[in-house]
Amino acid sequence: MKTITAKELKVKGQEFFTLDIREPYEYEIVNNGALNIPMGEIPNEINRLPKDKTIVVICKTGSRATAVANLLLSEYQLDVAILEGGIMAWIDEVDNTLEKY
Repeated sequence: MKTITAKELKVKGQEFFTLDIREPYEYEIVNNGALNIPMGEIPNEINRLPKDKTIVVICKTGSRATAVANLLLSEYQLDVAILEGGIMAWIDEVDNTLEKY
């Protein structure tokens, strides 16, 4: 599975489509502007995802993102990567003004 660091995503962000799969209440606490589709809703919302860009999957720490990335790759043949360390890494490495939870 491909991964990307928060710093790499910050620098090359326009090359990717970012998908935050956390629950809405988590997204409301802190987010980096990624499209929010909760993990359980991905199959119903699959048409909202691009087929022509690498999709970077984001969760809190990276665990849920791995499961969703595997689904997107195996079931939908999409190009995916995981944000290493999730939104917590984004806070630590890119924007420490955001609130941890």
